[in-house]
Order: sequence, then structure tokens, then C-alpha cells
Amino acid sequence: MAFRLNHKYIIALKVVIHLAAFIPLLYTFYLASIDQLSADPVKALLHFTGISAFNLLLLSLLVSPLAKQLRQALLINVRRLLGLYAFAYALCHFLVYIFFELQLNWTLLLSEIIKRPYITVGFAALLILTALALTSTKTIQRKLKTKWQKLHNWVYLAVLLVALHFIWSVKSDITEPLIYWAMSLILLSQRKDKLKQWWQKRKRQGQASKSTS
Repeated sequence: MAFRLNHKYIIALKVVIHLAAFIPLLYTFYLASIDQLSADPVKALLHFTGISAFNLLLLSLLVSPLAKQLRQALLINVRRLLGLYAFAYALCHFLVYIFFELQLNWTLLLSEIIKRPYITVGFAALLILTALALTSTKTIQRKLKTKWQKLHNWVYLAVLLVALHFIWSVKSDITEPLIYWAMSLILLSQRKDKLKQWWQKRKRQGQASKSTS
């Protein structure tokens, strides 16, 4: 008989995700606080939080095709948790940048967002992830109804923005960012039909608005 996940396995998997996501974050910041992380702790924190956010975001996108391929519908229940941790790491990435790199210089932050494309796209991705995190509860999902899915489709744009942020922030060897680009495109290709339908719908709406103006 084929193995089937049940709610007990999902709870255990969620516990594993909590431990695997939270403990490394706590431990890395602890090492930074006692000056044992690296010669450049700020750079190390930025890389760790940024790459971890990207990894978790990609894992959240992997859940749906994996659940479909394995015929394990309950696996979808861990997608939200992975997405929330992706947001948490992205927020930590941003806070490290503000507190330690910019020393809470808000004027400089605004200037950096405007003048540096890799920060512009990174900030845009964070705004999308923030919106998705704030609307991730079942209660809000019920209130938004069909609009909820439309909003959460923006995660695909967030992935591309994060990939751009990564490759534009690297000054020398771009091998790792290119690998992440490949993984992102592979995962997005699993939604090609959905993305095609979304694009065609947007195109029809644009044509309709032009014809009525």
C-alpha cells in the first residue's frame, strides 16, 4: 500500500521546519553578538539571512509541484510556514542592513533604494513578502476570497526580484546567483500554464480599459 501523509506527520514536519529555521537564525546572531561569526560579521549576517530567505522562498514554491508529483495533498499545509519563515529571514536581512550597515540613517536608506537597483528590487521583494505574510491567515483568506489568490500570485514576481537582487549585489563570481536563477526558473516553469492564464487575463483587462477610455 502506498504511503500517505496524515496530520500527525504534517505536525512533525512543521516542528522540524521550526527547528531547522529558527535555531540557525538564533545561533548565527548569537555568534555575531560575541564576535565569533567572521572577520566581517555584518557581511556574514547579510549573506546568511539573505540566502536563507531565498532558500525558504524556493522551498515554499517547491511544495505544490512536489505534493502533486507525490500525490500527497496534505503536504500543502507546510507551504505557508515556509513562506512565513522566508519573510522572517528577509525582514532580518533588511534590519541588519538598516541597523549595522546604514546605522539607522533613514535619509541614506531612501537614497540607496532610489539610486541602487539591487536595493530597489530587494526592497520591492520585501514589500511583496510583507503583504503576503500579513494576509496569510485563513481568516483573511476567507475575507478576500478570489482576491486572495490574485494577491498571492505576486510571490512569483517576488522570486524574480530576489534573484535580481542577488545577482546584482554580487561583484565578482556570479556562479551561485546563476544557480539560484536556474532553480527559480525551473520552479516557475512548473506554473507556466497558470502564469500564461494570468498574463492573458491581464492583457485582456488592459485592452478592455483602453477601449472604454
